[in-house]
Amino acid sequence: MAIATLTLNPALDVTTCTEKVRPGHKLRCSTPRFDPGGGGINVARVVTHLGGAATAVFPSGGPAGATIVQLLEAQKIPILPVPIAGATRESFTVDEGRPGDQYRFVLPGPELGKEELAALLDALFAVPDVTHVVVSGSLPPGCDPAILKQIGARCRDAGVKLVIDTSGPALAAAQGAGAWLVKPSLREVADLLGREIESADDEMAAARELRDRGFAEVVVVSLAERGALLVGEGQELRVPAIEVDAKGTVGAGDSMVAAITLAASQGKGIEDALRYGIAAGAATLMTPATELARKEDVERLYAGTRS
Repeated sequence: MAIATLTLNPALDVTTCTEKVRPGHKLRCSTPRFDPGGGGINVARVVTHLGGAATAVFPSGGPAGATIVQLLEAQKIPILPVPIAGATRESFTVDEGRPGDQYRFVLPGPELGKEELAALLDALFAVPDVTHVVVSGSLPPGCDPAILKQIGARCRDAGVKLVIDTSGPALAAAQGAGAWLVKPSLREVADLLGREIESADDEMAAARELRDRGFAEVVVVSLAERGALLVGEGQELRVPAIEVDAKGTVGAGDSMVAAITLAASQGKGIEDALRYGIAAGAATLMTPATELARKEDVERLYAGTRS
């Protein structure tokens, strides 16, 4: 049993801290922290931290791409980097004061050629013994969102369950892709449906509509500090958030997806998988900067949801 993740637009996450962000001034910053970033990469990191088997497939180019490869190898994350002509992007996060506001600067990333995209998909489906494929994160500039349907078709042919976690046009393209699970945020659902979602009944109805329209067999909607809701075959439920002392938000959604997918691959029921996912998201909130969930925190928080 294994999980393969695809990150089409990875980033080298650079995090630092300064006392105060002011325009027109030189801002003296702390020593930067470097982390491999991008939705699928984060999912693979968390799955591995939790004791599962996950391989991260991603394009890699330039110094940032090489650094991501080195960092993942140091963390003993199984990877299949695909060389590209362009340079992998960087994302830059500045924490103001301790504690204080957080400023996140996200660059667009390189365009990928047809041959590079084809090589990425071939690498993804070359991972052995895969039961679940997770496509997570933004698309690179110029990438046709219809690539999700290509991935969905190959998953069907391979008998593999597809998990999609993306936004905007890419999320819209998930309709009819044959996904097992999608995990949009409530804001992403509202944008997709073109209407405000104002009540608990509206939230559940919106998730139900996504499922009925063929976005996935299981729709999980993240409600941020209120937890998450789920609509599946004959099942609708809400699970509240776990209150923790939050130190950062980067990677919380990716951690939720990782834990849900891992739990499902291990045969847990979908409600237990969702509770495990919420525990992983909360555990990531407890870590600073771009650190991700620690297994001991996830297991402790998950145990608390079942007491």
